[in-house]
Amino acid sequence: MDTAAIPISTLFIGLNGLTAFVLSYIVVMERTRTRVWHGESKEDVARQPDPLVNPTAWVSTVEKTSQKLAVKASEEGALQRKVRAHGNFTEYVPIGLLFIVALELMQSPTWLVWLLGGTLTIARIIYAYGVISRYGPSLGRAIGFFATWFVYIVGSLACIYSGFMGVI
Repeated sequence: MDTAAIPISTLFIGLNGLTAFVLSYIVVMERTRTRVWHGESKEDVARQPDPLVNPTAWVSTVEKTSQKLAVKASEEGALQRKVRAHGNFTEYVPIGLLFIVALELMQSPTWLVWLLGGTLTIARIIYAYGVISRYGPSLGRAIGFFATWFVYIVGSLACIYSGFMGVI
């Protein structure tokens, strides 16, 4: 039986991949509901040509289908918050996962790899919830932000230490 070389990293890459998909889906559904296809506000839309004026057959089909799927109730600014939650996720998670993969490949203590992977995954979900659920500061946003910084600081220092030990 062949065993995986980096099973912990693989698990967290998969979990964070699903989280990225969910955040992307949330943004797409909000874009569909608001019909804001580019940008994050009605002002952004006003600067673009309206695809629903003289729509092609494709545009008509997409519009009819997407409006059946769209949930109608939402508040002003929801799209911007959802876009930011997704964007922030894609800004922080890749390097966080690189710390985890590198440390696992360097055969760092298993507890450290689990700690960083678990903290990163939970922090990014909590942060996304905090940003999506309300505008401005929130407990979820703060917890997610500081926990992600923890992963960055500990991951960076652990990688530097492992790198030095590998060279010596």
